[in-house]
Order: sequence, then structure tokens, then C-alpha cells
Amino acid sequence: MRRPGLLAGALLSALALALTGCGTGDGTSTGTGDGTNTGTGQAAGAAPAPDRVEPLTSTPAPRLPVTVDSADGRRVEVRSGDRIVPLTGSLGEIVFTLGLGPHVVARDITTTFEQAAKLPVVTRAHDVSAESVLSLKPTLVLADTSTGPAEAVDQIRAAGIPLVVVEPAKSLADVDRRIDAVAAALGVPDAGSALKSLTDQRISAARSAAPKGGGRPRVAFLYLRGSASVYLLGGAASGASSLIEAAGGVDAGKESGLSKDFTPITSEALAKAAPDAILVMSKGLASVGGVDGLLKVPGVAETPAGLDRRIVSVDDGVLLNYGPRTDRVLRSLVDQLYPEPKK
Repeated sequence: MRRPGLLAGALLSALALALTGCGTGDGTSTGTGDGTNTGTGQAAGAAPAPDRVEPLTSTPAPRLPVTVDSADGRRVEVRSGDRIVPLTGSLGEIVFTLGLGPHVVARDITTTFEQAAKLPVVTRAHDVSAESVLSLKPTLVLADTSTGPAEAVDQIRAAGIPLVVVEPAKSLADVDRRIDAVAAALGVPDAGSALKSLTDQRISAARSAAPKGGGRPRVAFLYLRGSASVYLLGGAASGASSLIEAAGGVDAGKESGLSKDFTPITSEALAKAAPDAILVMSKGLASVGGVDGLLKVPGVAETPAGLDRRIVSVDDGVLLNYGPRTDRVLRSLVDQLYPEPKK
């Protein structure tokens, strides 16, 4: 069941430590939630935007039962959506935005938005507690291929609970597919189509805000968890390339020849990537002591980004979700990469 995803191997372990050590006690995010958390101080003094999802204006009526394809090769019959447990934050975001949040009875620790804050946490960094899930008597569990351990997933299925696995998102091209998959499992395909249309329009508008022409900034995605001594440079499979490119930038790690997901940060790797800007998750930046602490990571201060203190920070709970709030992430990237000149 467990398959390496975007944050694989050692990265998953680091994420588990970080989410329990860098967040608030209940797993909620300390960032803005809509992706507008800057590390450079450009937004200093501005009130943080509320960490909320925006449900569709009309609540859909599920047409159940339905039988859907699960990404692990199974056919799953869903007879009720009365008690839903999404095992990742990105899946929870889609369920709530479709308007079915009142039926969600539990959350993953990466489900950071306000509407889900009071729900019990049953999954931490892809590590699900089968006992906690089953105690809530769910009628549908949504997972992705990185959810585990396999024994926990098997235990949920053995209890007779319909469990639908969705392929994880790796780029903007995956947004529609994931909305379709979740909407189908919930029996609300029309609402899924409406959400896809709205999301696509907003992403297109955010993409169009990126400057046309001129030099494209080289952006390196760094995954940081100072408390776990994890410092990684993203490559072509990190999951961030699509966002960087849509914002008008060049993925510096990918461009420097890093074909996999992540590699340990070294002065040599950063010198080869030569980023003009550095993209980080907000909790990761906090874990190393902010921008000043990041500049102490070997090799960072010597890059063009380090010399200019050009750091772009986006909330952990939304950066790589590739879902209904991705337009906000993209707008934040554009705003931070190309700030308006100060008058």
C-alpha cells in the first residue's frame, strides 16, 4: 500500500517530527493558510488572511450508492457519505470545498483550515491510527497512495469500511483529476464539475498575473526541518516545479540536473542551482530560525537569493495540495517573486 510519494523516505520521518513539533498543539498551522506567508517581511504589518476554505455556494445532494475505481486497483462501493474521514489534508480540503464538510468526522494533522480545526486528528504525516478511525464509525474513508502503514489500511477495510485511494498530486495538471476522484466517491459529480471549472478559472487568472517577458527568476525549493536536522534541495520530482514554472520562474534544482525529488543541501549543490529566490514552507523557515537562520545553512548565504535575502514562504498546509486553494498559492508566489516597488 505504501508507495514513495512527494515527501518520501527520510522526508516522511522528518515531516512527522515537524508537524508535531513545529505546529500548534492541535496540529493547526501557524501560517496564514492561504499561502500568503512571506519570509522576507514584505507583508509585515498586514493582517494574516483567514485560514479557511471556500465551499461551493450550494450544498450538493449525494447520489449514492456508487461504485468507483480506487487507485490501488480495487472497485469500491460507497453507500453512504454521512461520516467521512479524509486521511490527508489535501483530500479534506476538497471534501469541504465541495460543501460536504459537515459530514467529515476526523482529520489529518495537515488539515489546517479553520472549518476542520475542532475535528479529532487520526493521521499524522501519512501514519494513520486505524483504531482512532474505526472508533468514529466512518461510512467512507479517503486516502492516497502514501497513506499507511499498510496494516492500518487493511484493518480499516477488514472492518467493512469503504476506503477509496486517490493518486497523489504532483503538479497543476493533477488538480482536476483529484477533484473528479473525490466528487465521484462522494456521489456528487456535478458539484465536482462546478468546482473544477471554478478552480481552473482561478488558477488561470493567477497564472496570468505572472510577468511576461524579461528574465525568469531561478527558484530553489528547500525542504527544511531544523528540529530534525533535515535540509533538502528539491529536484524535478519535488512537486514544486509546476508552481514555480506557472509563476514565471525556473525550478533551479530541476534545471541544475536534479531529476529525483530531493537531495541533501550542500554548498556545491546550491552553487550549481544558483537560485535567485528560495521557496520554503513557513514552518520549515520557522524551524531554522527565520531568514537569518536560513542564511546560516551552508551555501545559502552565498547564492544570489541569499545575498538578496529573497525568500518566498508559503504555508505548509497548502503549498503542495494542488486543490481548490492552489490559485491562492500561485498568487502568493507571484506577489512575493515580483513585489511592487516601494514608493
